[in-house]
Amino acid sequence: MDGTLLTSIAAAERVWGTWAQRHGLDPIAFLPTIHGQRAIDTIRRLELPGVDPEIEAEKITNAEINDVYGVVAIAGAAEFLAALPTDRWAIVTSASKKLAQRRLEAAGLSTPRVIVTGEDVAVGKPDPQCFLLAANRLGVPAANCLVFEDVEAGVKAGQAAGADVVVVTAAGHKFDRPIYPSINDYTDLVPVVSADGLLSIKAV
Repeated sequence: MDGTLLTSIAAAERVWGTWAQRHGLDPIAFLPTIHGQRAIDTIRRLELPGVDPEIEAEKITNAEINDVYGVVAIAGAAEFLAALPTDRWAIVTSASKKLAQRRLEAAGLSTPRVIVTGEDVAVGKPDPQCFLLAANRLGVPAANCLVFEDVEAGVKAGQAAGADVVVVTAAGHKFDRPIYPSINDYTDLVPVVSADGLLSIKAV
């Protein structure tokens, strides 16, 4: 969702930047590490003395729900999603359900029938269980799915699930991705359903 369907990097970094400063972290070094992963996993990884990851993650989530200034859809995303069969796509996000719904609403994007959030899994990305769960709820093998991701943790999760991966570069995250096709946005993509029901994506 974040960085693949909508741009929320400014809002996320405002909230996390304030939190980082409050806890004595260098925002410049810290902020690139937050994207694509659950808040609780990010905080746990820091192992800050006296910090309860669950309490702090909840504070972060509430602050992000209240700050959606500048959250907008990536170009062409709304049209692309509207052209997809409603039962053939899912959102898999490290955000909470409330935050996901808030950002989708702010960006003017629809919520699919299947949405897997950070609350639905025991371990977040780069573990593949989020994508495996989404594929299961869609009723298809993960190997038949195409994952759109923008950060390394998400790409690794999609790959580990056995799915094909496309990297969305609109958010500008930098990581090594030599083997994956990439798109900047959705303006030239059109979903096509063949007579036998096969869903494919055509570049126009």
